[in-house]
Amino acid sequence: MDKSADPLRDFYQYANGGFIRLNPVPAAYARWGQFDILNLKNQEFIHELLQAAAADTAATPGSDAQKIGDFFASGMDEAAVEKAGIRPLKDELARIAALRHASELTDVLAHLQIIGVNAAFGMGQMQDFKDSTRVIGFVQQGGLGLPDRDYYLKDDARYAAIRKTYVAHIERMFVLTGDPAARARRAAVAVMALETRLATASMPVEQQRDPHAIYNMRDLVALAREAPAIDWPRYLATNGVPHVTELNLAMPGFFAGLSHEIIATPMPVWRAYLRWQLVHRFAPCLSAAFVDENFKLAQAVSGTKELLPRWRRVLGAENGALGFAVGHEYVKRRFPPEARVQVLEILHGVRAALREDIVGLAWMSEATRARALDKLALIEERIGYPDVWRDYSRLQIERGSYVSNVMRANAFDNERELAKIGKPVDRSEWGMVPQIINAYYNLSMNNINFPAGILQPPFFDAAAPAAFNYGAIGAVIGHEITHGFDDKGSQFDGHGNLANWWSKEDQEKFQAGVSCVAEQYSGYTVDGDMHLKGKLVTGEAIADLGGLLLAYRAYRASPAYAAAPSIGGYTPDQQFFLSFARFWGESVRPEQARMWAATDPHPPGRYRTNGTLANVPQFAAAFGAAAGSAAGKRCVIW
Repeated sequence: MDKSADPLRDFYQYANGGFIRLNPVPAAYARWGQFDILNLKNQEFIHELLQAAAADTAATPGSDAQKIGDFFASGMDEAAVEKAGIRPLKDELARIAALRHASELTDVLAHLQIIGVNAAFGMGQMQDFKDSTRVIGFVQQGGLGLPDRDYYLKDDARYAAIRKTYVAHIERMFVLTGDPAARARRAAVAVMALETRLATASMPVEQQRDPHAIYNMRDLVALAREAPAIDWPRYLATNGVPHVTELNLAMPGFFAGLSHEIIATPMPVWRAYLRWQLVHRFAPCLSAAFVDENFKLAQAVSGTKELLPRWRRVLGAENGALGFAVGHEYVKRRFPPEARVQVLEILHGVRAALREDIVGLAWMSEATRARALDKLALIEERIGYPDVWRDYSRLQIERGSYVSNVMRANAFDNERELAKIGKPVDRSEWGMVPQIINAYYNLSMNNINFPAGILQPPFFDAAAPAAFNYGAIGAVIGHEITHGFDDKGSQFDGHGNLANWWSKEDQEKFQAGVSCVAEQYSGYTVDGDMHLKGKLVTGEAIADLGGLLLAYRAYRASPAYAAAPSIGGYTPDQQFFLSFARFWGESVRPEQARMWAATDPHPPGRYRTNGTLANVPQFAAAFGAAAGSAAGKRCVIW
């Protein structure tokens, strides 16, 4: 803590100033905070698990144990990776080099996407926004090597410097693949020009938060009309889903621009672009020259000073490839069944607080209130890990080429995802692995999910006073439940369908609160002068506010509150707010802060604390402010 700070002026500094002072960002990180510390502890445990699996050469062939061990062994065999150099990409580079006509581009794009290369656009599956019992296919914009369109288009000195670095980086990567310097330079400039045009056609990230904007069902005739340069039947057949006859064209404007580029951009430029996308994607899995050059771009974008140790990079790849197999082993060792019971007790208290809140809302009509209560009652609770574990039996992993293992894992996951199209929704599946330090709300499922990874200190501690658990995991639980009723979640009904359940008058009152939050957060800056995008972070800011208030009310209503003692001179209410603030404590490099401000729907930790508490009169009262004395406008949602 920093007790010299005024808690009513800067509670983030008051609660976390000592932590921030003693925990500068390590060289290998762009940020260092409570999430990162816990994640490192998790990774160290998983590292031991993976080392043991890799040492077990007698594991049953085809078993998860064999695949977990062999994947890690292939990634950690640095000598073999170094000896292979660029050769693991030889066949893919040859496929790209053979490209001669725009009509052939569909096959190459589809193939690259299957093995995990984000070339031009991507395809996936989703529940139909209008009928959540259906699984449909969608295509969305992609193909940029920098984090967001702003990096290509904004007239900003920092972005301009990154653009210059990016072109030089692409040039050096082409040289590493064997190009002469002059040809590499020309190709890099051409790639940057093409990506800039794709960025210009891309939908801004804040607009993508509108579900109506990204839901545009098209049959094959309409797809051919809007993006004629893509052979859609051929593309779907290459992806193994020839039966699909309609898709959600998430960003029609982008696909119109992409179609134009397929026709207008010379094939040598497309070949250069696809080579770059391929090498960019797999550089972290190649020899040291590629890894080091890839890290130079990460340095420019995030400010990170040092490459993570190899085991952590391979572990990250393995979590992507075999995450649920690793998670199954993790849960056996790290998540006792009794933890579920305590977390559910807090969850049910938070849920009851929201029900009471909805019942008592003076501004809401009875018809809207009834639908809100229906939606709340239908929210499904999922704690720790899935009841049905993912089946990896069809995934081939061996102690051979690391890149080949990654490619096969990408292709396996792509096939598994697209195979869902047209089939019944699998409500048992999780979208996050159990070992992750995170939680989420699923709009179309109307469920809340709390993986085992986050159910440990500082978010949850079975031995801690109730104030700390309600202020931490209670606020996280409240946050995820509130997502069902934020600016985006409020557009979906209890069955996960995009359907208006509001009266016109109630909608207007709700939107006034949403606009208040967007305006509030647009006024916050990072790195001195870069403003947050209020419309981008509104949903998360609303969930932070709702989550904190619900957790506070649940804590006050719990039996634990009546018997709660003061600790270290802090009242139970003060303990609660300190617990909330402390897990947002973080040090962030300015480059990373700017990237998040441009792309991330989550506000920075400072504003997740101070911005939220600015709207909570109970906080001001807990720390001594007279009723009604706090300056500034308060936003009220729920």
